[in-house]
Amino acid sequence: MIKRVIIVGKSCSGKDTLRKRIERKFGMTYAVSYTSRPRREGEVEGDDYHFISDEVAEQFIEANIFFECAVFNGWYYGITKAQFKESHIFIMTPSGLKEVPEKDRKESLVVYLDMPRLLRGGRMADRNDDNDDITRRMLADEEDFKDFTDYDIKITNEDF
Repeated sequence: MIKRVIIVGKSCSGKDTLRKRIERKFGMTYAVSYTSRPRREGEVEGDDYHFISDEVAEQFIEANIFFECAVFNGWYYGITKAQFKESHIFIMTPSGLKEVPEKDRKESLVVYLDMPRLLRGGRMADRNDDNDDITRRMLADEEDFKDFTDYDIKITNEDF
């Protein structure tokens, strides 16, 4: 039996779009991740992320509050143990997914959004994100997703 949906994808692959569709269609709850990444224009605290400092993220790690926590592009991203028990939709990185125990992984549907590089680059440019560099993000994604195969469904159609 599927207890949760875990969405995995490179930057600007459509992870938030897919999770919002799943929320609306099935009434499932999303675990809003914690991040130490600076807030982008238009992002809402508690809706897009819980924005925290590096120091708070490190305190969460030390206190064993996070269920999974990964560093991506130099920023912390994680979900708490309480969120993992209470929620049904998660967005994770491949390294975060590796932290999911085998029993929980078997009860999860992992959807990998593997969109074309050109499409993702265009979306990144449209975001006009002063906090990050497109080339650096692309290279970090390539490294993070190198040899990634731990998924149940792979979506490559940008019009999903």
